[in-house]
Order: sequence, then structure tokens, then C-alpha cells
Amino acid sequence: MTIDGLSDDEIRGLLKRVKTFAVVGASQKPERPSNGVMRFLIGEGYVVKPVNPGVAGKTIHGQTVYARLADVPAPIDVVDVFRASEAVTDVVRDAIAVKASTGASVVWMQLGVINEQAAAMARAAGFTVVMDRCPKIEIARLMPRD
Repeated sequence: MTIDGLSDDEIRGLLKRVKTFAVVGASQKPERPSNGVMRFLIGEGYVVKPVNPGVAGKTIHGQTVYARLADVPAPIDVVDVFRASEAVTDVVRDAIAVKASTGASVVWMQLGVINEQAAAMARAAGFTVVMDRCPKIEIARLMPRD
């Protein structure tokens, strides 16, 4: 059983349904995992909206960086969290605050990012929670190209 309790079929269905990722903790540095995952998601046809207050107004992979989740224009399907586990609660609070205006329905915590309290808060607000997984890995694993 996975830490988030989601089956392969549920993850596959989610990845087929969603179109837009807001990447919280996006980095301009090519060696950072968030940078590579953004590039991969864009290459797979997803819309990616990076969030990082330190580089707001600049671009990553041609995408304008936003300072806060509240600044990201709708729609957002997935709030993809590249932050330390202890920072996720604040990200979830922000996601809950923009849920109605953006349509966000998924909080996705990257590999190694585990916060059960934040996950419970997100689920209580109606989000699907993916935890300790990477969409790049899950896409390659569950949706291989023929």
C-alpha cells in the first residue's frame, strides 16, 4: 500500500484528467528536481505555472513565475509541492484559499515530502492528495509511450 492510499488506476486516471500544474517551489536552477519535472510536464503537454516568490516575474521554461499561489491565474488542477514537509501545511492553506477560484482539486506532494496533517487538512477541504510521489516518475511508469 502506498502512503497516500491511491492505486495505480487512480493515479493514472488523475494524470489523464488534469491539465494544469501549479509548481510551488519551482526553481530556475537546471539541477533542481522541480526544474526537470517542470520541463518534463511541459513536454508531456501539461500547462505548468511556477510559483516561487524569490524569482516572481521571471520565467522558467518560458513560463512566468508567480510569487504566491493566489497570484496564479485560473485554472489550476494540481498544486504540486516542491517544499520541505514542514512547509506543506502553509501551501495547503493557500490551496484551500484558491480552490473555488481556480478549480484546484489535487494537492501533490513530491518524493520525500510527507505531511499527514497537511494531507488530512487538504482531504477535508475536498482535495485528492498524492503524497511522496513524483508525476514524472508516475507518468513514465503508468502511461508509457508505445
